[in-house]
Amino acid sequence: MIYFRGCVAREKLGRISEATEEILKSAGIEYRILENEECCGSFLLRTGFVEDAKEVMKKTLKEIAGEKILTSCAGCYKTFKKDYKEILGVKLDVIHTSQFFNELIENGNIELEFLDEKVTYHDPCHLGRHLEEYDAPREILDRITELVEMERNKENSRCCGAGAGLRSAFPEITDKIAEMRLKDAEEAGANIIVTSCPFCILNLDSACSDDKKVLDLSEIIIKSLKKS
Repeated sequence: MIYFRGCVAREKLGRISEATEEILKSAGIEYRILENEECCGSFLLRTGFVEDAKEVMKKTLKEIAGEKILTSCAGCYKTFKKDYKEILGVKLDVIHTSQFFNELIENGNIELEFLDEKVTYHDPCHLGRHLEEYDAPREILDRITELVEMERNKENSRCCGAGAGLRSAFPEITDKIAEMRLKDAEEAGANIIVTSCPFCILNLDSACSDDKKVLDLSEIIIKSLKKS
């Protein structure tokens, strides 16, 4: 299995890839990472550079074809699962970390302890609305925390504001959207926001005064991981 970290987890939020690898090792999962990992092509697709994206996708495909792919990024997951099939005609065996971790827990590969934390879950657009994965991350969080829902959740979730190049082009707008999402979490009574997309974390973190308030699902699993 290849653990495809994705650009943000690889270059900006290494804590996500570190937590993910720690979970995989704890579960005894054999995997490898690509030392010269290329972009999946998602960002280019979302910002309209389709032909450039195709070239990047073809290059990346040479490294991952025929293997099971695990990814931390909702954008990478959507790109590998849907766009590679629609654009390149290739069906990839890909799974998102939220789904894979849920399988590991259900199969008893890792043991978790309950955390005395009130947590809410932010649905990434690519994982939720695009691919309708709402349950796996919630099933994990419901096991290990007190899970509370924001009023806008699942298919009605408010976007974090980072997608489709908006953060790069209009950072002041994305900051305001992130602030609204943080307020949603506060109104739900949560002290931690958990999500499954590095882009969401990057944007929500930018509007959050406490860097421990926004966590990737892998990070809260590490906090809960039962030490032998």
